[in-house]
Amino acid sequence: MQIESAVSGDDTFEQLKKLEDAFLVIDRKYVEEVDAKKLAESAIAGMLKALDPHSTFIPAEEVAEIQESYQGSFGGIGIWFEPAATEKDTAKVTSTIPDGPSEMVGIMAGDRIVAINDSSAIGMNSRAIQKRLKGPVGTKVKVTVLRPGARRTLDFVITRDRIPLYSIDSAYMVDDRTGYIRIGRFAMTTHREFVEHLRRLRAQGMQRLILDLRDNPGGIKQTAVQVADELLKGGRTIVYTRGRNPDENEVDRSTDGGLFEEGPVIVLVNGNSASGSEIVAGALQDHDRALLVGRRTFGKALVQRPFPLSDGSVLQVTVSRYYTPAGRLIQTPYENGDMESYFEHKMEVRQMNLDEIPDSLKFQTDHGRIVIGGGGILPDVIVRPDSTLSFYAPLVLAVREQALDIRFIRAWFNQHETALRATWGDRQQAFMDTFEVDEALWQAFWDYAAKEGDLHLVPAAEADPEAGRFAREEAEAHRHVLATLLKARLAQRLYRSEVAYPIFNQIEPDFLEAMRQWDHAAELAAFHAR
Repeated sequence: MQIESAVSGDDTFEQLKKLEDAFLVIDRKYVEEVDAKKLAESAIAGMLKALDPHSTFIPAEEVAEIQESYQGSFGGIGIWFEPAATEKDTAKVTSTIPDGPSEMVGIMAGDRIVAINDSSAIGMNSRAIQKRLKGPVGTKVKVTVLRPGARRTLDFVITRDRIPLYSIDSAYMVDDRTGYIRIGRFAMTTHREFVEHLRRLRAQGMQRLILDLRDNPGGIKQTAVQVADELLKGGRTIVYTRGRNPDENEVDRSTDGGLFEEGPVIVLVNGNSASGSEIVAGALQDHDRALLVGRRTFGKALVQRPFPLSDGSVLQVTVSRYYTPAGRLIQTPYENGDMESYFEHKMEVRQMNLDEIPDSLKFQTDHGRIVIGGGGILPDVIVRPDSTLSFYAPLVLAVREQALDIRFIRAWFNQHETALRATWGDRQQAFMDTFEVDEALWQAFWDYAAKEGDLHLVPAAEADPEAGRFAREEAEAHRHVLATLLKARLAQRLYRSEVAYPIFNQIEPDFLEAMRQWDHAAELAAFHAR
């Protein structure tokens, strides 16, 4: 076989001819017989990798699974994850499905998947990970993760199950006038769920709202727009897109008749809030509709559109970028194809000194407040981990990093479930108001922590936190926080995650900071009402 050399140049057809020539040479001349399908799909994936971090190729056999994940329910372990950036990187859990198998054993957002069933998952692509994690309902899979700050990897044995997809993780009245809604992701049912909860909370007297978008990785753009629309007066830009093709330039605006257009709003965000979460947070901040509390968001704002191929596979190609109403580009900058630098830059942006931000990254809200661009959404009130707070004390972090609270309650609940349900099963409010961690439960927890987490309480003179040895006095000093964690995990087992959040939020620093910021949020609400 003889193939002419492709002529150099930028002409598209000449470059396509080069690609075809290379494919034929490999197919016919390589030392071993090649899998043409695998070769073609690898070439497509390579082309997309050279473009941006989020353009992807979806093989035909995966298309139905992805569609199912946004519409109904699916089998698996109940996580959303971000694939490895490089061959030496690991997939990162971006969120867990509330009450799903992974959340119930202690998997957390931010965990890095290093092995599945004791086989390395380093550098593994999305398809390979999904193939290993999915399986018949009722079967088990061992997932090994590396948790930020943990001293060693953690093993979790997870029982696969059908995963219900609800968007709202929790919605309740904090007090007689404060409502709280946590949206876990933006799916097809999100707007309907949000409206139902808004109406219920307003009927219970809600005058102000905490909207929790932390660990929300995004999802369907239009449902994010609909959520923002319920909180904004009519005629406001929510988000706009700009692309090379003018047909991709779109503007989404709010309509009249939103369910909560007046009244203070605080939005909680963090580094795992992405895409749709950033659309909502950016719009509410730019229009002075809400006060943002937490940490800078992820910075994913590339719009992908699906382009079906002849065999049923799909190209998800970036066609435009999202911008907030004030003109901020939400997307973190990236070099074409350099995934490692992309994620490194995200960390640099989050650690940026606000005094060093150039004027080019400063924008103004409707009423002249300065907001910051450059990747992600920077909240108005930044909550940094403070080691003087019990929630961030070394002992509490050691417990949380190993998910000892979740793992212990799981084991303890299995032993005492019959008695617990007999006492508390139909007394949810009584449990929330009166249940306390007694001495027997407290001691059982530390016995478990010593055996399963190598975490020991010792006399102060023998304390060595690096070795997992903490003074008994420290445990007592942080007993309220740790006991509240145990109570929240028990509520999750007895009832569901929606019941655990009101308990957990009693000690959670972001939430507590939000509750201190209502005067500031009320000022913004007054601006928006003008």
